[in-house]
Formats: sequence, C-alpha cells, structure tokens
Amino acid sequence: MQVVIKADATAVAEYGAAIFIRQIMQKPDSVLGLATGSTPVALYQQLISAYKAKKISFNQVKSFNLDEYLGLAPEHPQSYRFFMQQQLFNHIDILPENTAVPEGAAADPLQACQDYEQRIVESGGIDLQLLGLGRNGHIGFNEPSSGLRSRTRIKTLTKETIADNARFFSADEYQPHLSITMGIGTILDARKVILLATGESKAVAVKAMIEGPLSASCPASALQLHQNVVVVIDEAAASHLENIAFYRHIEQENEQLLARLGKA
Repeated sequence: MQVVIKADATAVAEYGAAIFIRQIMQKPDSVLGLATGSTPVALYQQLISAYKAKKISFNQVKSFNLDEYLGLAPEHPQSYRFFMQQQLFNHIDILPENTAVPEGAAADPLQACQDYEQRIVESGGIDLQLLGLGRNGHIGFNEPSSGLRSRTRIKTLTKETIADNARFFSADEYQPHLSITMGIGTILDARKVILLATGESKAVAVKAMIEGPLSASCPASALQLHQNVVVVIDEAAASHLENIAFYRHIEQENEQLLARLGKA
C-alpha cells in the first residue's frame, strides 16, 4: 500500500487526477471504476479540464460506478447516476452506453447485481478503481461486517452512513436505507486502486485502514491485500497515523526512483 500525504484537499485531487490522466493516455480504452460523494468531485473537475484542454479523450473509455441507492430511478436528483451525469459524464466525450451505474430501480435487484458483475467481467475487468472512504471505514457501500470476498449485492446502510448522507436529502424527501454496491471482492479484482480521503473526520478510519488489523470491522482494511493500491490523503486525514515520517520517506524514495527511470 502506497501512502501519499499531501498538504490539502486540492493537492489530493490533483495527485489523484494525474494518475487517471496517465492511465487514459497509456490505455485509451481503459475500464475505470468510479465513485460518488464529495471527495471525488474535485478530481472529476480536473479530468474535465484535461479533456477540454485536449490532453485526454474518454471516447474509448468504459466506466463502472461503485454503487447506487436502491429504489431511486436514474433521473432522481439524489441518485448516483444523476450525480455522475452532472459531475462528469455530461462534460466529457464518454459514450453513454459505456457508462454503467448499478440499477437502483431494477425490477429484480438481485438479478441486477449478478448482471453487473457479469458486465464487468465482459469488459475485461477494471483497470483503475477510484474509492472514497467512509468515517466508519466503508468503501462503496460495504459497511462494517461486510465479507472481505463479497461481490456486487444489496446492502443495508448503517445509521451512521444514513446520517452522513442525510445532508443531500431535504427533510420531507425519501432517503433510501438500502443500496446496491460492488463487493469488496469485486473492488479487489481491479488492477489498480486509488483511494482519496480528506479531513480530520476521516483520520480514525484512515488509521484503521492503513495501520490497523485486517478486519471486517474496517472494510477498507481489505485493501492491505491488494498489490497495487495508492492511498492519497491530506494532512488532516493523516493526523492519527503513527508512522507518518516513514510514509513520507517511502514516497520520497519512490519519487527519486521514478525520476531516475524517467517515469515521474
């Protein structure tokens, strides 16, 4: 697990976007795993800017989103499909048929989960998966106690996650308590994973993910099993880590190595 500590949230987004831009430049038909929430928005703005500057094109890219609220139609303002259209897809040249978000309004959501898994397999698998991090250590909507080999499925959201997301819903608006989410096993199948976390409110989860034991009580700790994970956090999110100096040393050595190899 590569741990990169940046000064602030802006620097985190810039670092993460640079990884995505390199991925698309090196493999124009990349399969990307995408996330919703407040943290990825700044990264998506960087990708839109790169597209408008003609540095990259999404014309051959396919994307799979992590999750969706169960019961919300794609056009619902709080659905993650709507979020992705507003925050990214409407502003780039990705083909609509190449953008996949779990079907929250599917007539048979159990079958929809199986179909989503199959569609990922048929695409050749995810090259680069973007993750955020919940305060309780969840990735996607894989809440604490989620199986570390789980696949795309229906999940009940914890009261903490429901409370965290309540700010996106008005007081008289229906807020789903269930979701469809990629499983932890699905996420671990990605060839590379990048997780972004910012703010002091994520510091406890960041420490558990990086320095804690591998445990279903912190689903993100499963990333310790992945051979190619980059965790990009700001100073506030890193504030509870015990080995900050060591992580900084490793990153400095990595940068020097890449510079010598001409890959920086």
